[in-house]
Amino acid sequence: MFSRLLSLCLFATLAFPARAGEKPKDSPKPNFVFILIDDLGWTDLGCYGSKFYHTPNIDRLAAKGMRFTCAYTAASICSPTRASIMTGKHPARIGMTNFLIGNRWPENAPLVPIDWTLELSTNEITLARALKMAGYVTGMVGKWHLGKTPPEAYGFDSNVDGTIKGSPPGYFDKKGTYLVEKHTAAAEKFIETNKDRPFFLYLAHYTVHIPLQAKKELIAKYQAKANENPVDKVYGEDKGKKVRIVQNHPVYAAMIESMDESVGRIVKKLEDLKIDDRTVIVFFSDNGGLVSAEGEPTSVLPLRLGKGWLYEGGVRVPCIIYWPGHTRRGSTAAVPIVSTDFYPTMLEMAGLRLNPKQHSDGLSLVPLLQGRGPPERKTFYWHYPHYSNQGGTPSGAVRHGDLKLIEYYEDGTLELYDLKNDLGEKNNLAAKMPKQAQELRQMLETWRREVGATMPKRKKS
Repeated sequence: MFSRLLSLCLFATLAFPARAGEKPKDSPKPNFVFILIDDLGWTDLGCYGSKFYHTPNIDRLAAKGMRFTCAYTAASICSPTRASIMTGKHPARIGMTNFLIGNRWPENAPLVPIDWTLELSTNEITLARALKMAGYVTGMVGKWHLGKTPPEAYGFDSNVDGTIKGSPPGYFDKKGTYLVEKHTAAAEKFIETNKDRPFFLYLAHYTVHIPLQAKKELIAKYQAKANENPVDKVYGEDKGKKVRIVQNHPVYAAMIESMDESVGRIVKKLEDLKIDDRTVIVFFSDNGGLVSAEGEPTSVLPLRLGKGWLYEGGVRVPCIIYWPGHTRRGSTAAVPIVSTDFYPTMLEMAGLRLNPKQHSDGLSLVPLLQGRGPPERKTFYWHYPHYSNQGGTPSGAVRHGDLKLIEYYEDGTLELYDLKNDLGEKNNLAAKMPKQAQELRQMLETWRREVGATMPKRKKS
C-alpha cells in the first residue's frame, strides 16, 4: 500500500504543475465527455459515407469539430483498446492483448496458447485518475471490460454498470427500457449534477455490440428501407470467411439510430446547461465493425475485413473531436492517430504537464487540433497473438509511412500493402518488394522486444 501511495505522489509531483496542475483562474479547465462505441465500423456514420444508416446528430458534431479519416485503435478487439485509452500505453506493453472473458484457441492450432493479463493493474495512473488528481470529478457509464476490479479503483468517482462483462445479456430490461437510453439518462444526470465543476465523463456504450436488438419501430423503418433498395449480393468471402459487403441490416441500423439519438441528447444537455462552450467531446469506437462473424451485421468497404483482424477494417475507426474555440468547424484530418493519443491530448487540453513515461505510447494531438501541424510520428504497431472470434489468427502489423506489413505468427507469412494506393489491401507487395518487407518485419520484431510483447510458440512435433 505504501509503495502504491508513494508512486501516486511521485506521479503527481512529476506530472502536474503547482496546485495539482490547475490552469490560471481566468482560464477554467474544460470538461470532457468521451463517448466510446463498441464495434462501430469506419463507414457506419453518414459523415463517413454511409447511405443506409441515419446519424444526423453525430454528423452535426463532426460539422462542429474535427473528423479523423485515419484514426486507429491500438487493437482489433475491445479490451486492449480500452486499456490503451485509459493508460496511454500499447496493450502489448501491459500484456492486455485479448478480450478478458473466454479463450477461443483452437485445439488443432499449430501454436501453443499464451497467457495474457486479465485485469488492468490498479497501479496504473489512468486517465481518470490523472484528471481526478487535478481536481476533476470523474464518472463512468456503461462498458468497462478491464477486469473484475470496478472502475472506482482506477480513479472514477461514480460508476453505472461498469463491470468485467464484454456484452450485455440483452438491451431491454424487464420494464422494456432500452439500455442505450438508460445509460444516456445516467450520463445526463452526471452532467447536470456536476455542471459547476470540471468533469470527465466516460460514456462507454455497449452498443452496437451483439446481441443485435433494437426498438421495433426502428427495425421496421430500416426493413422498409432495405426492401425499397434490394441488392443482388449481400455477402462475399475473404480468408475463407463469409463477409458482409453491403450495409442493409435493419436491426443494426436501428441500433445505430438509437446510438445517434444518445449523442444528440448529450449535446443538447450541454447546450441547455450552457456549458457546451467549455466541454470537449471525443467520439470513438473500440475496434472495427463486425463483418465476418456473429451475424455479420455491417460492411466497412472499401476497407478489408473488420473486427478481429489487423487489416484496416479491424483497426481504422470513426473519430470526432470537438474542442470549442480550438478545432476549426467542419475540419478533416487525414494524418494517422491512435487510441493511446487521447490520454496526453486531454492532459494538455486541461493545462496539465505531460508525462511521457506514463502515457508512453501516445502523443498529444493538441497541435493538430489547433491547426499547428500533425504529431511527428510515422510508425504504428499492432500485436494480436491470439485467435479471434471473427476468424483472425495470431499476427502483428506495422505501418510506416504509407507501407503496412502484416506478419502471421503461425508460419511467418508476410503481407505488404501500399495504403496510399491500395486502401482495401488487395495487392500484396511482399514478393515484389522483399527488401521493404524484411525491413518492416525487423522493425516489428524490434518493437516487440522493446515493449516485452508475449509471442506464441509452436507446438513440439
